[in-house]
Amino acid sequence: MDSVPVRRALVSLTDKRGATEFTKALVEQGVEILSTGGTARHLEESGVAVTDVSAVTGFPEIMNGRVKTLHPAVHGGLLAVRDNPEHLQQAKDAQIPLIDMVVVNLYAFEEAISRPEVSPESAMDNVDIGGPALIRAAAKNHRFVAVVVDPEDYPVVIEEMKSQGKALCLATRRKLAAKAFALTAFYDTLIHSYLEELVQPTRSSDLPQRLALVSGRATPLRYGENPHQRAAFYPLAGEVDGAAARAERLNGKELSYNNILDLDAAARLVREFSEPAVCVIKHSNPCGAAVAGGIQEAYENALRGDPLSAFGGILALNRPLSRSLARLIADPARFFEAIIAPEVDPEAIALVRSRIKWGKNVRILACAGLQRPASAAAGSSVFQLRHVAGGMLLQDEDRGFEGETHERVTGVDLSREAEAALGFAWRIAKHVKSNAIVLACADRDGGGSHVVGVGAGQMSRIDATLLAGRKAGDASRGSVLASDAFFPFRDCVDAAAKLGVVAIIQPGGSVRDRESIAAADEQGITMVFTGRRHFRH
Repeated sequence: MDSVPVRRALVSLTDKRGATEFTKALVEQGVEILSTGGTARHLEESGVAVTDVSAVTGFPEIMNGRVKTLHPAVHGGLLAVRDNPEHLQQAKDAQIPLIDMVVVNLYAFEEAISRPEVSPESAMDNVDIGGPALIRAAAKNHRFVAVVVDPEDYPVVIEEMKSQGKALCLATRRKLAAKAFALTAFYDTLIHSYLEELVQPTRSSDLPQRLALVSGRATPLRYGENPHQRAAFYPLAGEVDGAAARAERLNGKELSYNNILDLDAAARLVREFSEPAVCVIKHSNPCGAAVAGGIQEAYENALRGDPLSAFGGILALNRPLSRSLARLIADPARFFEAIIAPEVDPEAIALVRSRIKWGKNVRILACAGLQRPASAAAGSSVFQLRHVAGGMLLQDEDRGFEGETHERVTGVDLSREAEAALGFAWRIAKHVKSNAIVLACADRDGGGSHVVGVGAGQMSRIDATLLAGRKAGDASRGSVLASDAFFPFRDCVDAAAKLGVVAIIQPGGSVRDRESIAAADEQGITMVFTGRRHFRH
C-alpha cells in the first residue's frame, strides 16, 4: 500500500510552533483532530475543532496528566495493520477508531536539565512517557500511519496531501518514521546521560558497557576540512562550560569545520591556567602562548612565540576582550581567523570592525567558562571519542597533572621564575601534537612565562627539538624545554644544550634514561622527571 489517506490525526505537542496553522490545514482536508490537555485547549482557543482523547478512550486523564493516551483505544488505533482482516475486525468489535497520523513532540527534558537549579525529581517529571509510546507505535506501523515530530515538516506534509488526494506516500511515511525513531533515541540518550552524571562513577569504574551517541544537527557548516567534504556540528548533552563549539558568535563569518577544531584546541589550552593566559593556535597546535600578570601583556608575549605562524591563526583569551586589548589586536600587520574570550566588550567589536579591513569577517566569540580552569577532580567522567574505520575509540580525557612526581634527577634547584616557566612549558606540551617539544622563557620581570619555540607533530623527537630551536632562534638561550614523552636517546639533550636550554622537563621511563641523565649532567642542565606522559596524536 503506497499512498494512504489521512482521516484522523492525534495531536499532542509541547512545542506548539505552527500547530494552529498545521491543524487548520488538516481540518480543511477533512481530517478529524484528536487531542489532549494543553494542546487541545490551545487548538480550541485558536478555532480548531478538536475531539478530546478521553471521548475515544472513555477514560479521563489521571495523575496530573501522566496517563491520558496510554490506552488500547489509542494504541490499537495506531498499531492495527490495515491489510490484516483480523486486526480490523478486532478494532471494529472494540469500537477502536483507526488513527492515520500522529503529530507529537516531547516534554522539554533537555531544557529542564540545562537549568542549574533543577532537582532530580523535577528532571524526572520532565521525562515524557506517553509521547514516545505514541511516536514509536506510529513509526512501527508507518506502512499505514504517518508520524510527524518536527514542525519543519508541517508544510511538506500539507503540500503532499494536497497534491495526493489527502494521502501520503510510503517514501514520505518512511522518512518521517526514521526521523521519529531518531528523536526517541536521542531523548532516551539524554535521560541516560543525565542519570549517569548523577551516579558520578569514579575513575576506577569500568568504561561504559554501551555507548549511546545520538545528537541533533545544530549547525551545518560550509564544508569540512576541504571544500569537497560535507560537514556539520552535532552537540552532545551536558558539554557546555568552556565549549568553544557552543560559544556565541558575535561577529564575523560562519564557523568552518577547521575553525571549530582550532577554537576547541585554543579554549582547552587557555583553561589550563588560572592566571591571565593567551594562546594562538594554528592547525590545532599552539604557535604562541603566554601567561602574565595582565591579559594585554600575555597577548603581546604570546605573539612573540612565532609571529609568522600566528598570521591567520586562532586567538584565545581566558579574560574578557576589552576595548584597550582590541586596539592592540586591530593591527593592520596582523590577521586572525577568530578570537574567543569569556566575555566581549561591544566597543571592542566596533573597534575591530572599523580599524582593519578583516575586522568585519573575523569571528569573535564569547565562551562562558574560559576564565575557569577545567576541572581535574578525581571522579571526573569526561571521555574523548574518535572515529576509526569500523567503530569508535573511547578514552578518559587527559585532564590535570595530579599524581605527577616532578623529581629533579640532575642539576641544581631552579629559580622561582625558571621553575614557573618549566611548569608552564609542561602544560603547553600537553596541547601540542606528538612528537612535541616546547621551549619557553620566564618574562624579564618574572611575572609570567611565554613560549619561544614549538616543534609539533614530528615523526622523531630530535626533529621536534631541532624545529623548536629553529623557531626560537636566539630566544632559546636561557630557555626551558618540555617534552611530552621520554627521550629515546641522548641526542635531544645534546641538541637542547646547543640551543642554550637550562632545564628540561620530561616523563622519563626510557630504557636509556641513564644516557639522557648523563648528557644533562655533562651539559649542566637541570632535568625533571614527571612520571607521566601527555601524548596528543
